[in-house]
Amino acid sequence: MKLDGTVSIVTGGGSGLGAGTARHLAARGATVVVLDRDLPAAQAVAADIDGHAVGVDVSDPEEVQAAISRAEDLGELRSLVNCAGISRAAKTVSRAGEPFDLTRFEFVLRINLVGTFNCLRLAAAAMARLPELPGGERGAIVNTASAAAFEGQVGQAAYSASKAGIVGMTLPIARDLAGFGIRVNTIAPGMFETPIFGPPEQARAFRTALEPNLIFPKRFGDVREFAELAEHMISNTYLNGEVVRLDGAARLAPR
Repeated sequence: MKLDGTVSIVTGGGSGLGAGTARHLAARGATVVVLDRDLPAAQAVAADIDGHAVGVDVSDPEEVQAAISRAEDLGELRSLVNCAGISRAAKTVSRAGEPFDLTRFEFVLRINLVGTFNCLRLAAAAMARLPELPGGERGAIVNTASAAAFEGQVGQAAYSASKAGIVGMTLPIARDLAGFGIRVNTIAPGMFETPIFGPPEQARAFRTALEPNLIFPKRFGDVREFAELAEHMISNTYLNGEVVRLDGAARLAPR
């Protein structure tokens, strides 16, 4: 499936993997609608790529539906890349003996897992209304999981659970949408240079702790490499129902 002349939605597009992906898809000819709860950040990216920005809570059905309707007004919505996500690290029981705050756990799952499915289900419904492309295809969806879905570190119970949920739903959703000619794949990135590590000082500490896990290349991933894989998942018609680790063969240690 070609991107040129189509509309693509990128969630979490105001920064990190989402911003890089939005720029990459726009460079390939797509009209990109950048969704982010940080509207000014989304607007800054959209301005760079002649795209459109919408401030959205990805877990809110009405807000996401409004964003999708806006995308449909721009042309044929043929692709969605779900990059929106958060991390709230905490141990199941703290050193002081306090249990993980359940509200905090639910919030991570709501944004990462429920938010991904919410955007996916509504975008898929819009794609299902489109005319078929050659070969019967109507659209492609790319989700973002994490290496933490497979070997989460200490304090990542909520984050790992949310990302493992994305991995687990990839194949059944691909099967659900096969009759409409909509493909679904997931990227599970390892260690990338993104704002998810927090403020600069905290990010440096995380990078230092994670560097021993690097295999080859011995560096953090570049956002461009994620974006290129997302583009390939959209364009390769035979790639469906797959979860692809993008981590340079790194495996996370417990800490």
